[in-house]
Amino acid sequence: MAEAAKRLLAECCERQGLILLAAETDEDHVHVFVSAPPRWSPAQLANLLKGYTSRYLREQFPELKRRCGRDQLWTQAYYVGTAGEMSAQTIRRYIEDCQGR
Repeated sequence: MAEAAKRLLAECCERQGLILLAAETDEDHVHVFVSAPPRWSPAQLANLLKGYTSRYLREQFPELKRRCGRDQLWTQAYYVGTAGEMSAQTIRRYIEDCQGR
């Protein structure tokens, strides 16, 4: 499922003209580093990525329908940070290092 989620994140970003710089999954959360034009608010990005991945993950993995029922696959919560003072390389390294923690 983790690989499918990463593939879907990349596919969604490509379709919307966003640049997926890094993505890693963990047991209960996902780290995503995206470059987007300023017209995209953080809330729009979170909703887009969560909605897209939820729809297609549920199609590919029917057990998610049984496990989650009609409940949401993802919670409504998310964290957003900006890359202002940090380099993209530092953020990518953080995301890669956090995998499995």
